[in-house]
Amino acid sequence: MNLFPGVDKKALLAISVTLIFWASSFAGNRAGLESYSPGAMILLRFLTASAVLGTYAWFTRGIRWPRKSDLGWIIFGGAIGITAYHTLLANGQLTVTAGSASFIIGAVPIFTGLLAAITLHEKLTVRQWIGIAVSFSGIVLIAFGEGGHLEFETGALLILLAALSTSIFFVIQKRLLKYYKPLEVTCYSFWAGTALMLVFLPDLVRDLPSAAAGPTTAVIYLGIFPAALAYLTWNYVFTRTTASVATSFMYLNPIVATLIAFVWLGEIPSAIAALGGLLALTGVIITARSVR
Repeated sequence: MNLFPGVDKKALLAISVTLIFWASSFAGNRAGLESYSPGAMILLRFLTASAVLGTYAWFTRGIRWPRKSDLGWIIFGGAIGITAYHTLLANGQLTVTAGSASFIIGAVPIFTGLLAAITLHEKLTVRQWIGIAVSFSGIVLIAFGEGGHLEFETGALLILLAALSTSIFFVIQKRLLKYYKPLEVTCYSFWAGTALMLVFLPDLVRDLPSAAAGPTTAVIYLGIFPAALAYLTWNYVFTRTTASVATSFMYLNPIVATLIAFVWLGEIPSAIAALGGLLALTGVIITARSVR
């Protein structure tokens, strides 16, 4: 009996690998920040990721030169979806636990729906508005409960802005995917975003010589697995099942991220933050399930 209709064993394996890699990135960020400043950490991560994707693209010859008319969108996509997103997330995770960060980022579908309503004039149903309200109430609880007591945590606001950034990026990706393959859009975005991250090169030069082996290994892991390989396995998923089926598994991401953070870092969310996370996830599910 197939417990996941529309998903074969190979697709399920690829989804599982992608989910674990992406969920582990939040704990990996916290580990990397033990020796690196946020800017140095993300630059090292994406120099690694860009090199991996560049090597893959070279051997597979699966990348075309982008059209000149699309360069503006590619650069903007890299700036907002890679540079801005990861800069905000890394700075936010200086004070916010990995599990709580993953629940806040889980609100991306909420922002995407709101952006669609604003830019594409799509109407939101009453059920969707209820889901949005529930999700944001959960995020507010996380923001106030990270320290185990009701005190606003500004790092949560930075991560919320990161979620908004990647939502904008998804809109740009949708535009580019009308002409380019998923691998091409991924490579263009990574390379453009990495180029913009070079402003953090002095930070990397300063931090790298004194960084401990553990945090450096964590950052290299982030570049190879959650950044580069996970995007490749995710592209493979879309060749074997539909986007709606594949993305439904992403609801598990915050839960897996919290478990990984507990095993890797020993992080245990406060009761308030845990309740906020569950509310945020519930709101996202309510909103997504109201879309037919």
